[in-house]
Amino acid sequence: MKTDIKSLTLAELQSQLAQMGQSSFRAGQVYAWLHRGAVTFGEMTDLPKALRESLDERYEITAAQVVRKQASQQDGTVKYLWRLSDGNCVETVLMRYRYGNSVCISSEVGCPMGCAFCASTLGGLVRRLRPSEMLDQVLFTQLDAGQPISHIVLMGIGEPLDNLDTVLRFLALVNSPQGMNIGMRHISLSTCGLVPKIRQLAEKKLQLTLSVSLHAPNDEIRNTIMPVNRAYHVEALLAACRDYARMTGRRISFEYAMIRGVNDSPACARLLLKRLRGMPAHVNLIPLNEVAESPLKPSSRQTIRQFQQILADGGLPVTVRRSLGGDIDAACGQLRRKTAVTASQ
Repeated sequence: MKTDIKSLTLAELQSQLAQMGQSSFRAGQVYAWLHRGAVTFGEMTDLPKALRESLDERYEITAAQVVRKQASQQDGTVKYLWRLSDGNCVETVLMRYRYGNSVCISSEVGCPMGCAFCASTLGGLVRRLRPSEMLDQVLFTQLDAGQPISHIVLMGIGEPLDNLDTVLRFLALVNSPQGMNIGMRHISLSTCGLVPKIRQLAEKKLQLTLSVSLHAPNDEIRNTIMPVNRAYHVEALLAACRDYARMTGRRISFEYAMIRGVNDSPACARLLLKRLRGMPAHVNLIPLNEVAESPLKPSSRQTIRQFQQILADGGLPVTVRRSLGGDIDAACGQLRRKTAVTASQ
């Protein structure tokens, strides 16, 4: 088995090449080529031929391949379905904002969490991604778009904290000054609420934004739409969030999908306000993206506005997420699932 070279940090690559009798300068050249999108060692023309051949014998270079690509005619959002080296597929979404280009990436093939409103979890977890496979989503999206990526959101297929060691290595790679050099404050990590992993992440004191998929103000509702809540109930989750904010000095973003008749009542808004009061928090209300296999429907615009007003009147920072890519299977997991179903027919 060849070593996945793109998953190595620069220091690790320097160490391994030193064992081959190569200088740290050569390791830096290889690292730069990898993070510019080289897919073969033959492309690394400033390396001696003998070294390129030796590297090819020892290492593999991952390279995601586009299976399908959907571009929104409404807002310029682009959704990619990438095929990995083993044939599995994951989704990445490129979103264009005034402040720059943001990419939403996947951390797993499938997802084990079973949230009722999510297409990503249909079919369960297939496998976890490698650091290089996460990096490739950012890198090859940037190359395909021909525009720099300035922000990253780990909110695609999968639960990032379920693959925490890989995610931490990916963050080190994408943050590397010798690589893509994307700052931690431009990175957001979303979790459904794995409390022990939130506490483990807090100890790293990274300056990324933690986004918590809350979606309900109490256990009664959250248990019905998010199985993870049976292991880590709302109070335990919010306690971990308070500790995270205290340890990192970072405000937490709470994602709240507005689901008609489930979690969108004024009573829910008032309870949410009570639960989050005193915490450095921001609430992001998300009009639900419908999934064909789910009976859940989005709240009306009037209901969302009323919910937002209750939170705002209580002094809680709140916004309604602008819906992007509504004409291109906006909900994560839909493109992968539709492609798989079509291929099986």
